[in-house]
Amino acid sequence: MHPLFTPRLSLTHITEQDWSLFLRLQQDPVVMRYVSDERKEADIRQIFNSRLVPWEMHSRHWLCLAMRDKYNGTPIGFTGFVRSEDDIAEVGFILDPVFHGQGYGSESLQTVCQFAFETCAIRKLTATVTVGNIGSKKVLEKVGFQPEGILRENYFLAGTWQDDWIFGLLRNEFK
Repeated sequence: MHPLFTPRLSLTHITEQDWSLFLRLQQDPVVMRYVSDERKEADIRQIFNSRLVPWEMHSRHWLCLAMRDKYNGTPIGFTGFVRSEDDIAEVGFILDPVFHGQGYGSESLQTVCQFAFETCAIRKLTATVTVGNIGSKKVLEKVGFQPEGILRENYFLAGTWQDDWIFGLLRNEFK
């Protein structure tokens, strides 16, 4: 897969060189607050390795793209999607807290959506967000995702069952 570009970012398939950032973000309690309980490094490594697998347009594993500043190469985070059905995929993104609130999440997601819809023939993109994760909710809404409902007590996190917001974006709604 060729790199994708936004006005400020380059998005490239992750490589072994991205391990230190991936590990740091996965171990950051601010980043992981709505994503996961603390994980062992070996478990994080297994997740990382699954994202290193070469990706093709009809793959059923994550397309995981490293976000970097287009001009100086500063690593910012990761974004991508995974197909759940032939024409439906779920998006995801995770950013270094230093870059929260600066528009990088929505900028990268906009480009990922365009790639998914125009190149990969995806009909619908979805996102699952733990209720309370206002930052991710705002990123999704800024790109045009619509709330589709709440899955009650859907995810066990921080010792209790959490509700999830479900978002969707159809190809014909994408701007």
